[in-house]
Amino acid sequence: MNYKIKDLPLNERPREKLINFGKESLSLEELLAILINTGTREKSSKDVAIEVIKSLENYQNLKDITINELIKIDGIKEAKAIKILAAIELGKRLSQPNNFRKYKVTKAEDIYIFFKNQISGLKQERLYAIFLNTKNEIIGYKIIFIGTQNTSITHPREIFNEAIKASAIKVIIMHNHPGGDNYPSNADIDFTKNIVKAGNLLKIPIVDHIILTENNFFSFYENELL
Repeated sequence: MNYKIKDLPLNERPREKLINFGKESLSLEELLAILINTGTREKSSKDVAIEVIKSLENYQNLKDITINELIKIDGIKEAKAIKILAAIELGKRLSQPNNFRKYKVTKAEDIYIFFKNQISGLKQERLYAIFLNTKNEIIGYKIIFIGTQNTSITHPREIFNEAIKASAIKVIIMHNHPGGDNYPSNADIDFTKNIVKAGNLLKIPIVDHIILTENNFFSFYENELL
């Protein structure tokens, strides 16, 4: 059997549905089917999309799916997997505030709002360096380290090398806690002390270290730990 999307009635085909009723009318499976584009001899692209969703514990996990997980699904090879991952990453970036170079940071909550979609669902810690100008506007940021849930150690020079490249006047350090506890560990506290000392020596001050979880945050500065 060679089952294709064109065998469906017109009002059930994802592309035609999008054209006639708008993108909001499509289900998650239909949006994914458009990206997948073609199925197999036995399955339509919509069937393949449904298999992708079924492979996840929760459809929200789609935003964190990997290329290796995708290519295990019949009907998805590397090229299709890359297209899906690119679309997911584009969606993540578009969910951030527009034009981050004019995004002014006045409190730790501003960083939480800016990054919460990026860290949502992550299973590993990521350490970010966020670079600010004299007006406390974000002029860039960089993922410095990706590790396990119990590791958040990196060398200060990696942070300050990037800060110098960005012409940063000050830096905010931010990392996520995948377990959901936003309180700093002893390792987090020791790391912060060391990085603050290095920043003072280089005259590129660390103005805050913020720990993010999906639903909350902890600011070293606001809790007087800097």
